[in-house]
Amino acid sequence: MHAWLVIWLQWVEVLGYTGVALLMAMESSILPVPSEVVVPPAAILAAQPGGAMSFWGVVAAGTLGSYIGSCIMYALALWVGRPLILRFGKWFFMPPCKVERADLFMQRFSAPGIFFSRFLPVVRHLISIPAGLARVNFLTFSIATIAGSAMWCTVLAWFGDKIGREHPELMASPENLIHAVKDETCLIVGGVLLLAALYALMRWLTRK
Repeated sequence: MHAWLVIWLQWVEVLGYTGVALLMAMESSILPVPSEVVVPPAAILAAQPGGAMSFWGVVAAGTLGSYIGSCIMYALALWVGRPLILRFGKWFFMPPCKVERADLFMQRFSAPGIFFSRFLPVVRHLISIPAGLARVNFLTFSIATIAGSAMWCTVLAWFGDKIGREHPELMASPENLIHAVKDETCLIVGGVLLLAALYALMRWLTRK
């Protein structure tokens, strides 16, 4: 992954907001671009004296990119449809049993499920597919996606700004940068997992 990390960091440095939005759109699809290597480095650059980007500009670009990528996956799932997914999904790690489970998840949790999924590793890359298959209302999908993405990008940008002010040399080493960001974000990811578990427990306890 070293070569890819170097390329992605160069996109952020050279393209600025456009690079952030493009990479976050890829991150919200099935492409393996982790948001932890996009938003924090951009926030580190924004924190530098005379930087071409601002903190909130990075958050806005990341949120926009996440929304665009999510909409593409939502529309693709909506266009492909359930019959084709049920027939060929097994070749793309989506057997019928997983499709049915994703449907049940969307029916039970809908907007809160989409919102919380934007914080969870791996899940946030794929949540738009079951939302499209279940034909979740597009306005509901959009609000939940934008809200979750904006909050996640704000958290990552805050961490990037904090780390960048303490260790500005991290931009020169992709491996050290990833290690530092992962160490800082593990607690927030754990907190989100706990909130999601508590929400699921509440729904289970109050079900008819």
